[in-house]
Amino acid sequence: MQAIGRALWYVESHLGEPFALADVARVSGLSRFHLARTFAAIVGQPVLSYARARRLSEAARLLSDGAPDILQVALSVGYGSHEAFTRAFRDQFGLTPEEMRARRSLATLPLTEPLRMPDQPASNAIAPDRFVSGKAMLFAGLRRYFRFDERAGIASLWHAFGPHLGSIANTIEGAAFGLCLAPADPDDDAGFDYAPAVEVSSLDDLPEGLSGIRIAPREWAVFRHAGHVSTLGATCAAAGDWLANSGRQPTDCAMQMLERYGPDFNATTGQGGCEVWIPVN
Repeated sequence: MQAIGRALWYVESHLGEPFALADVARVSGLSRFHLARTFAAIVGQPVLSYARARRLSEAARLLSDGAPDILQVALSVGYGSHEAFTRAFRDQFGLTPEEMRARRSLATLPLTEPLRMPDQPASNAIAPDRFVSGKAMLFAGLRRYFRFDERAGIASLWHAFGPHLGSIANTIEGAAFGLCLAPADPDDDAGFDYAPAVEVSSLDDLPEGLSGIRIAPREWAVFRHAGHVSTLGATCAAAGDWLANSGRQPTDCAMQMLERYGPDFNATTGQGGCEVWIPVN
């Protein structure tokens, strides 16, 4: 159901800030009552309980990696104080954030992973809107590995990238990009690297934590996705099907696909459409 897909996307992309059921309902297109009932029936728990579990699961990952400042972890997942975060964390997992950090392991912890709805069929016949013969491009982005069954977590990576927008030196204005890249291990067929990014004219002066990504000149098949961003996977899959049946195959390259979000895209609602670019040479 697309409405629940939109609700899940909103939760994942707003893990670091407080929101109410009404906010999720507005984006989903349902009333609060119908959202609460439908979400619980499909997901298995209420909207805000799912959001709480997702926030604390992301916090547990940070703590298991040895995050030095527990208050910063609390703030990054929407808690305003160390005390409130500690109380919620203990209620969720049965141990304190300090104990989680000392433990350095997520083994046996009942984490709540990102949930995504099955991709809906694309709303229109899939064929490229156009072909673009592109020049070399440079990007600055926040790069992270995802298993294919973890793709719902991409929304929270965009949230983490948000504070960098507008402050990256040498940014070429006009669009933001989601880069789908081959993983570092060439034998890895279980996942991919993803990076929310902006195009830049130079990779000098990158902010700490961001990766510089170079894309060689190539031709792209461009597909328009007019629906909500939560259904983008259907367009991506259909574009891949087109490529498989087109007789045109990409050369072996790091860039698997890119998403282009132009000025019409609304990051708050997930509406406005975007483009899927597939390399075809």
